[in-house]
Amino acid sequence: MKRLKWSDTPSAERHDALRRPAQQAGDTITAAVLNVVADVRTRGDAAVRELTARFDGVALDAFELDAASIAAAADAITPSLRDAIDDAAERIAHFHGAGMTQPYTVDTAPGVRCERVLRPIRRVGLYVPAGSAPLPSTALMLGVPAQLAGCRDIVLCTPPRKDGTADPAVLYAASRCAVTRVFVLGGAQAIAAMAFGTGSVPKCDKLFGPGNAYVTEAKRQVSMADGGAAIDMPAGPSEVLVIADAGANPAFVAADLLSQAEHGPDSQVILISDDGAMIDAVATAIDEQLRTLPRADTARRALESSRLIEVESLDDAFDISNDYAPEHLILAVREARRWLPRVDAAGSVFLGDWSPEALGDYCSGTNHVLPTSGAARFTGGLNVASFQIAITVQDVAPQGLAAIGPCAVELARAEGLDAHRLAVALRLEALPA
Repeated sequence: MKRLKWSDTPSAERHDALRRPAQQAGDTITAAVLNVVADVRTRGDAAVRELTARFDGVALDAFELDAASIAAAADAITPSLRDAIDDAAERIAHFHGAGMTQPYTVDTAPGVRCERVLRPIRRVGLYVPAGSAPLPSTALMLGVPAQLAGCRDIVLCTPPRKDGTADPAVLYAASRCAVTRVFVLGGAQAIAAMAFGTGSVPKCDKLFGPGNAYVTEAKRQVSMADGGAAIDMPAGPSEVLVIADAGANPAFVAADLLSQAEHGPDSQVILISDDGAMIDAVATAIDEQLRTLPRADTARRALESSRLIEVESLDDAFDISNDYAPEHLILAVREARRWLPRVDAAGSVFLGDWSPEALGDYCSGTNHVLPTSGAARFTGGLNVASFQIAITVQDVAPQGLAAIGPCAVELARAEGLDAHRLAVALRLEALPA
């Protein structure tokens, strides 16, 4: 990890220091994904089959799993893992259920009733990564809010294993959330298939889920294409920023950084501290913990694009964090809650020494599908409302038209939209005296 003293770092170097790896490889990724999306859109299943063989090394006759294969997944995992998935699902449902958007009705004038009603999106597509590690937790993070929203047609894509099957833990988590159809497809080709539809994969109205830089770019492209699908947010390679003071536990901080670095070589982790000795201690702890990590090689590659930043004060640390807008923000500081008002932009915040980010990944109850690449400046994480459409309704009685009609007439006249004015004025004239 590169170490920087922020006060000695020129502004241009500061910008480069905080660039995500995926942003640095942007043009190459964009071009590659463009070809994949165009191929799937043009040739459908044939393209998906060839791309799966090329990228996943698996030749598939059929992409969709039958109900028996999904049901068998429960017996293919250990009872303890089943219990953990069930426990996490209940906690996620508890948290998300408490924050659900509610329909409402209000009379804005006598005889004028306005409503907001909610409808589930008709068909949603969920993407559950499994490139270097299967993620049953992501199936829960996507499936539970989709189920709470009332989505009736839920399609899930997850990459095939080398034998062409899907990870049984992912399948069990999917079945726990009433997912209706599962396809063993991964990468940009899975996103394109769900966005445009193929002979086998149904076209979805909105796509959800995290992924690597190629998956994230595919989501961006299909969301902008004519006839494509909407997307939840940019949810790309994982990232965490830790703000630590002199009282933090270096081993805890190192473990938090490595927990995100092991996701993939394009992940990014950042430590900011006002204490140079703490940075030294964390760097030493990272080296020690890497020796025992099974995914140490992946983590080391991610650490090449990661940073250790020393600042003059914690206020400086929060300024940097708000500009960076991290997916995950850990406040390993004393009186962590007191600092929470200083957070303006972050996907999810973890307060104090006893709130590891990994709990949020699995089972605290919050969602781990979060904005990356700085998108936390303008959007939040996944929730039930992400799977719903809000429709407004107006119900106007004659009394209401008399009350607010003149207002509409005046505004329409000011805007020079005479048909608008007439639509109201004719009704006003028709009202009984």
